[in-house]
Amino acid sequence: MVTRQLLFAVICVTLFTSVSFAEKIPDYYKPYAPISLDKSVYTWTDKIHITIVSPSWNENKNGIDSIGDDQDHQVKISTASHSLGPYRLTETSPNSGIFTGEVILTGFLHDVDDDGNSDTTPRTSGNGPTNGLLEVKRDDGITISFEFADGVVLTTSAKISWNLGEIVFSNPNYSTDEPIIIRVNDPDMNLNPESLDQIIIGASTDSDSAGISVVAVETQDNSGIFESTISLTQTSESSGNRIHAFPGDTITAKYEDRTLPSPYGVSDDLDIIAKSSIESNIPSIQRVSIEALYIADSSGKQINELMKDKQIQITSHIHNNQDYPQPFTSIIQITDEQNRIVSLSWITGKLSELQNFELSQSWTPINSGNYQIEAFVWKSLDDPSPLVPSYAKLFFVK
Repeated sequence: MVTRQLLFAVICVTLFTSVSFAEKIPDYYKPYAPISLDKSVYTWTDKIHITIVSPSWNENKNGIDSIGDDQDHQVKISTASHSLGPYRLTETSPNSGIFTGEVILTGFLHDVDDDGNSDTTPRTSGNGPTNGLLEVKRDDGITISFEFADGVVLTTSAKISWNLGEIVFSNPNYSTDEPIIIRVNDPDMNLNPESLDQIIIGASTDSDSAGISVVAVETQDNSGIFESTISLTQTSESSGNRIHAFPGDTITAKYEDRTLPSPYGVSDDLDIIAKSSIESNIPSIQRVSIEALYIADSSGKQINELMKDKQIQITSHIHNNQDYPQPFTSIIQITDEQNRIVSLSWITGKLSELQNFELSQSWTPINSGNYQIEAFVWKSLDDPSPLVPSYAKLFFVK
């Protein structure tokens, strides 16, 4: 009797110690080991964060367990042409049953800045949990698989794709003494997700069409967002991160994107453009003054009595209130007693800094009566923003 009891105890101990901590018959109708990724679409040099929730593999309740590096229950990270595995994931904390790991995508050989050299070092290596490197193509896919139990393989997938870059100014317009921030959003240029990357962008203005090239630095190690700050100068030539510009100029930023998504080809490039404007510190309506407006005869002598069929000169003086040039269009409009326009003329030019300028426009009245002269000064005919309030004067023609 003792011998039989001892044999039964030995058999029970043997059975107990040989049980695997992996489930042999999982419940297929409940999430028993979901695999999740931090994104559904990655770019070619992204960092992938992998999470597998599998309490069944929480073997040591007081320690940090691992999964994936067991030859019989592997975690594999694969593309169409490259693969890592078995790849180890580690538990986030004792008894959590949550296992995580990271893999950095290393892209393929490609020149992103048009200097004739590849800017990537594609390679595949590592066994986990954070040292994995994996080559991918532009329109690739990546699959994470885990043999959760004998003959039961769980998978999840994500796409690999390039992105169309974006470039923006931090403001729609700037004053002359305000720093200008240019921002590029292009995840494809996050070539190293563990350090700050850099790109080159161009900036030009109406006053300097050649412009400057400046370095934009990534805001964080893995952000894919790049920023550069430039300043404006009205007295010096463009140099470094300083560009020559006057109020009224348009400033243009350009980023050459050489990592374009389908249907573009891998070797295609595209200029991404953004625009902003430079404004004066002086309000638009105060940038120019009309100093005087009077009527003169054909010899330029000021007159008070006007006769029909005799040519007159409508003369005004305008003053640039700014210490930099100001393009302008001066308009003279004459209306009769019925508010009908009988004369409309304009002059276009550029005032130098603090310049006084005399304008004279001729008109020959053909009928007697009361008339009104209105003077306007705009930025241009295309941009009718007033540089000074309009000026009006009534007069009588005999």
